Amino acid sequence: MRAMILAAGRGERMGALTATQPKPLLEIGGRPLIEHHVVRLAASGIEEIVVNLSYRGNQIRALLGDGSRYGLTIAYSEEGEPPLETAGGIVRALPLLGEEPFLLVNSDVFTDFDFRVLVDEPRAPTLVLVPNPAHHPHGDFGLDANGFVSATPPLFTYAGVAVLDPRRFVSLEPGRRPLKPVLDAAIARRELRGIKFAGLWLDVGTPERLAEARALAAGGE
Repeated sequence: MRAMILAAGRGERMGALTATQPKPLLEIGGRPLIEHHVVRLAASGIEEIVVNLSYRGNQIRALLGDGSRYGLTIAYSEEGEPPLETAGGIVRALPLLGEEPFLLVNSDVFTDFDFRVLVDEPRAPTLVLVPNPAHHPHGDFGLDANGFVSATPPLFTYAGVAVLDPRRFVSLEPGRRPLKPVLDAAIARRELRGIKFAGLWLDVGTPERLAEARALAAGGE
């Protein structure tokens, strides 16, 4: 299984923190956020990663290189500016992703989720769902009794970690495209499963949540 790390966002809510560097390079526990994901993906058995790039993407490329020092290979999908959003970025990266389901990870989440849960066995398209944080109290998706993602409450928050089928993106036109319409179509076909995760997870989208993540990392050292 290959993985794709979404790293093209500008991180505008971070203000001055991302004036000279992209959000995935903000450090937590002495390590850039995106590097946490690369290390954990390598430990889970992932051998090939695709990283999409836009705002100051050259800095991300300079940090991660070809991936050899992590024991894997990294390919880059350049988007230019503005970035193409999630589905648009996946469409752009399709030539690098292959034909099998791939693991998708948002670079701006801080989590101890064990990627091996999704890597160790072939899996249908799957979303990881977490309890709703205070900044997103209404959630995104439900989960029915058979483990399929639904639109029926109670709703949970999409964790920014998923297994997706690249074939569902082949017919999409290139350009800026959000992911939610693709997920909604998969839900309607009852082909999208979900798993709940109650461990460490933070959407590092603001300076306040970055500070919270850094405090949690410091407490665990």
